[in-house]
Amino acid sequence: MELYQLRYFVAVADNGNFTRASEQCNISQPSLSQQIKSLESELGHKLFHRLGRRAVPTEAGQIFLERVRRIILAVEDASKELRDSPTLERRIKVGAVPTLAPYLLPLVLERCRVLHPNLLVHIHEDFRPDLIRGVAEGDLDLAIIPQPIKDPRLSVEVLYCEPLLLVVGKGHPLATKSAIAARDLAEESFVLLGHSSTLSAEIERFCGAHDFVPKLAHRCSQVSTVKSLVALGPGISILPRISIRPEDNKNLVYREIGGRVPTREVLIVRHLQRYQTKGTELFLQVLRAAAAELAPTVPAVASPTTPA
Repeated sequence: MELYQLRYFVAVADNGNFTRASEQCNISQPSLSQQIKSLESELGHKLFHRLGRRAVPTEAGQIFLERVRRIILAVEDASKELRDSPTLERRIKVGAVPTLAPYLLPLVLERCRVLHPNLLVHIHEDFRPDLIRGVAEGDLDLAIIPQPIKDPRLSVEVLYCEPLLLVVGKGHPLATKSAIAARDLAEESFVLLGHSSTLSAEIERFCGAHDFVPKLAHRCSQVSTVKSLVALGPGISILPRISIRPEDNKNLVYREIGGRVPTREVLIVRHLQRYQTKGTELFLQVLRAAAAELAPTVPAVASPTTPA
């Protein structure tokens, strides 16, 4: 039983005539008659008395007509509700790693509230493996995470690329050193994020590429804690440029590392087969614009002679 058959049935009942009903439904009269016969065969009841050119509902037809009208009305109401809903397909779930969520997403959410007030964004902050799994299994509409990604189910778009900077306390000898090389960090004590952090993995790869393992002083769960511990004394760290804040100038100095500067590539990750809603499209427009604007406006690296 198909919805179009029910519409044909109602048209015949309303017009009392197969020919007029076929004209109303824009279908040939023989085709409409065949559809009504198929419907009657499926139901096991005659729905119309064929009285010459007149079509009069049978008792079964009258009972069926009342139910069918309610069904069609419900379908039409549902269609109207979907068209009229201001938030439909504008409720999205976005994942981001802890080294991105606090620095990039507040600006994006603020702009979304102004530009798209009906867009409802739910943020899920987690580590990369869980976010990849969330996108792959359909729990998240998209995720913002660093490289690498090697899942054939996912599409990857580069959002931006940024340097990773050495961060030290203002009193640390490296704060005023004229030039810093990777080998200068070999004997330093590092303050790193947890083992699940993509940033920690990137730092360890960078150090390994320069033939040393970072000496671990502390492990933390948040970038803010890393900064606080680095500001206290001998520990150093490496942080993404986007994490620099104006208040860091009081206690911290950010420096570039000479040679092959460590970087990270930030990606937008989505499922290849997931339907992209209007809400996702609107969010991505704001996200891309914010990333393009934010990248050149993060604080400049301090000069070694005038640490900031």
